[in-house]
Amino acid sequence: MEVAANCSLRVKRPLLDPRFEGYKLSLEPLPCYQLELDAAVAEVKLRDDQYTLEHMHAFGMYNYLHCDSWYQDSVYYVDNLGRIMNLTVMLDTALGKPREVFRLPTDVTAYDNRLCASVHFTSSTWVTLSDGTGRLYLIETGERGNSASEKWEIMFNEELGNPFVIIHSVSLLKAEEHSIATLLLRVEKEELDMKGSGFFVSLEWVTISKKNKDNKKYEIIKRDILRGKSVPNYAAIEPDGNGLMIVSYKSFTSIPVGQDVEENKDEDMSDKIKEPLYYWQQTEDDLTATVRLPEGSAKEDVQVQFLPDRVTIVLKGQKLLEGSLFSSIDHESSTWIIKENNSLEISFIKKNEGLTWPELVVGDKQGEYIRDSAQCAAIAERLMHLTSEELNPNPDKGKPPCNAQELEECDIFFEESSSLCRFDGNTLKTTHVVNLGSNQYLFSVVVDPKEMPGFCLRHDVDALLWQPHASSQQDMWEQIATFNALGYVQASKRDKKFFTCAPDYSYAALCECLRRVFIYRQPAPMSTVLYNRKEGRQVGQVAKQQVASLETNDPILGFQATNERLFVLTTRNLFLIKVKTEH
Repeated sequence: MEVAANCSLRVKRPLLDPRFEGYKLSLEPLPCYQLELDAAVAEVKLRDDQYTLEHMHAFGMYNYLHCDSWYQDSVYYVDNLGRIMNLTVMLDTALGKPREVFRLPTDVTAYDNRLCASVHFTSSTWVTLSDGTGRLYLIETGERGNSASEKWEIMFNEELGNPFVIIHSVSLLKAEEHSIATLLLRVEKEELDMKGSGFFVSLEWVTISKKNKDNKKYEIIKRDILRGKSVPNYAAIEPDGNGLMIVSYKSFTSIPVGQDVEENKDEDMSDKIKEPLYYWQQTEDDLTATVRLPEGSAKEDVQVQFLPDRVTIVLKGQKLLEGSLFSSIDHESSTWIIKENNSLEISFIKKNEGLTWPELVVGDKQGEYIRDSAQCAAIAERLMHLTSEELNPNPDKGKPPCNAQELEECDIFFEESSSLCRFDGNTLKTTHVVNLGSNQYLFSVVVDPKEMPGFCLRHDVDALLWQPHASSQQDMWEQIATFNALGYVQASKRDKKFFTCAPDYSYAALCECLRRVFIYRQPAPMSTVLYNRKEGRQVGQVAKQQVASLETNDPILGFQATNERLFVLTTRNLFLIKVKTEH
């Protein structure tokens, strides 16, 4: 069995600026244009049975404004009349009304359990579309924006089960066979496993193909499903269709499609794999491990061998656990017993009393550590001298105590670290894994529509933009830009809803749920001479921060950035903020 390669993201030092001095608030006005929509945006609010965090991530925070990266300054949205509306901007001073380019064939308002309609611009002439009811459309558009050749024509239209949203798609041409691979996201009810939220996340990779030029019909040739417990922050198919990359908190595994009986077996298997092999806890003197045994296990089926620094557990001739212990034990005093609830309880007596073990068996990930509340209290008491309930009255005093009140939200990282995984397109096995640790995912952006979307991660205080290169085995992820201190700055924006940057990385922008938009520009040369008084040197560049406040009380539903403009969609208005102004 092939093991996934553990990789890391290589930071390019020349792209970092250790002398960055922060963003300076600029009061220069931002030109802002407002368009009133003929019909409201087709917003679909979460139902009462969509109450989990995963539902909120996938559908509650959905971006209803879609940017067509193949054409400049062109955005789309779906209104509540079932029309796909487009606005393409040439001149800010001569803005037209959004125009209808396509109308959904079915009245989706009759469906109770529908999701929001979703659109993805697969290529310069193809679009994938979902109406939110579980139906997928492939549409050939011609050259969009060219009135002579643009005509949206349905080439494939099929019901694919439960409602979904489209998160990515690519167009593939191999030996005159045209295919479109698309990635569909669902949050579904877990029938067997009622632990946790009772829901799971599925990513369905559907490939639709037309064999040759004579055959006009597009048909599904492949359906694969990956299942996980968290909505992926990022998921994209490689441009050649040979792989898939996912950034998520919890891992995804492939599930065979089409065999109901087998599917149930696989669900059981995946649940067993997820269940820890053993639970363990410790005191100052000993450790206790509990292993759940199969029904009907007897004492003679179990063998436990203790060595001073090693343990082996065998069940019916099969090794359950074997490995080096973190520290030495008194192997002669260590014991094991089978309890009434069909579990094996093993007691290890520590050689070094008082030593806290971070793991039981070195490198083993099959166990789960259970912390004792009394133990946590004892640790907290030991650390009490490092903290203070009162604000430090004299911070210049030698060895000032750490003050918990000085910690900001931006200093706190997620307990659970996320990972970036690449899956092989044929086997759906993981080929590459990057443990992202505390590198918090921030946003994704299409830099080049022919490539995979880039993604931005927090590295210390900065935000670094990474471009995946599926064809390069050595440097599969390349750092292409840095937004100085933005990792730190964005964490203080508690009401942020959408986050993005320009495809040429000239600025990053985020918006709150209501009204306010923040723009962070890359450092630019100053027109006037400015001095840093502390260091007594001239400042050559300044990074500007600008704030725009929209004249509306409607919530922001969509947010997209191009190199020159920001587009902000509310229920009944589309706002354009001109970010690049000629001086």
